[in-house]
Amino acid sequence: MSEVMNKDLRRKVVDMVVAGNDGHIPSAFSIIDIITYIYAHVLKFDASKPDDPDRDYFVLSKGHGCLALYVNLHRHGIITDKDIEMFCKKGGILGEHPDKTKVPGAEASTGSLGHGLSFSLGIALGHKIKGMNNKLYVLIGDGESHEGTVWEAAHVAANHKLKNLTVIVDWNQSGMQLLPEENMQGKWDAFGWHTIVIDGHDEDQIAAAFEAIQNKTTDRPSVIIANTIKGKGVPMIEGHGAWHHRIPNPEEYAQLMGALA
Repeated sequence: MSEVMNKDLRRKVVDMVVAGNDGHIPSAFSIIDIITYIYAHVLKFDASKPDDPDRDYFVLSKGHGCLALYVNLHRHGIITDKDIEMFCKKGGILGEHPDKTKVPGAEASTGSLGHGLSFSLGIALGHKIKGMNNKLYVLIGDGESHEGTVWEAAHVAANHKLKNLTVIVDWNQSGMQLLPEENMQGKWDAFGWHTIVIDGHDEDQIAAAFEAIQNKTTDRPSVIIANTIKGKGVPMIEGHGAWHHRIPNPEEYAQLMGALA
């Protein structure tokens, strides 16, 4: 992974939003560095066989950030140039949220926040019961972390010692706007999880976190709490506000691309 490559992926996200007249740029920029690393260095998968039973699973519970997933599925040859061109267009398979029934490599149809972890829990528990070695990674938003289903799933996962399950929390402070949560790590610690806190845009810290999980000796599920910035990479859209679901006009498009040059 490199800054140059991630700028390229960010530019692709912007182009898709403009062409499709839909999508969430800042939410994708918040998580794109993490997802890019996972697909390049962590996840075991065969691009020619997205449903390979020996694969590892990545579930994007934060479905509105799906553009970060789509550009990585495309980068690894799981979806096509045509799929990218048809984002949010009639006849295309890529929508504003991932659809498992249409998108190769999408493990779950997500967007109803709070559901991805429960879904992933079921897969991880099933794999443990069957004696399978597949790993399960699920990325959730900090806003959806206020959903009760997240903590019910966290409790069950710790109780069943699902060491094959890893959660990544995109802690971009979205949830702080309504329900401030100053001690995210403390909450996960209280539920019995192996917790790691990182800068979610620092490649070295991302790599060290996944290496620590790979080498851990406990049978607890793991959570990486990633401090991120919504809109990371373009100062004019960073933070919370009008850019959450906004399509750039020609002048704004030029400014975005200039910042990502």
